Amino acid sequence: MKSMRVQSEVETYALIFDKGDEVVELLTAFAKARRITGAEFQAIGAFSDAVLGYFDRATKQYRKIPVPSQVEVVSLLGDIAMKGDEPAVHAHAVLGQPDGTARVGHLLQARVWPTLELILTKSSRNLQKRVDPESGLALIDFPTEQRPAERPAA
Repeated sequence: MKSMRVQSEVETYALIFDKGDEVVELLTAFAKARRITGAEFQAIGAFSDAVLGYFDRATKQYRKIPVPSQVEVVSLLGDIAMKGDEPAVHAHAVLGQPDGTARVGHLLQARVWPTLELILTKSSRNLQKRVDPESGLALIDFPTEQRPAERPAA
């Protein structure tokens, strides 16, 4: 585990998405426009359709999980960190279906209907992603001097 303090002053935004808005696209554009280099967010609302993903460790690819119907956004949690020179949104969703079951996974894309209420808290520190060679994923990493000391072997 790695850690660093990311909050000293709180800058918080409420983003209210409209019918038809594509969440990942607009959230990324918001982060670019505001020069947000690190943040966390949570949201509730509903989607008319979405595509979730499940990371397949063997293939190192996301398996797409289409959700082609109206669903409640029971929980949408994520972060924003820099991937190179661009902010990258990383979000996971729990989507409630009409029968009370849920679809869950990494949010790849989603269309809002009728609304999505997202609260974003900007970090006072930059967060940077680096590609993990083993998984091939861009993961948040810290410079070496901010890594905690190694724990002794048990």
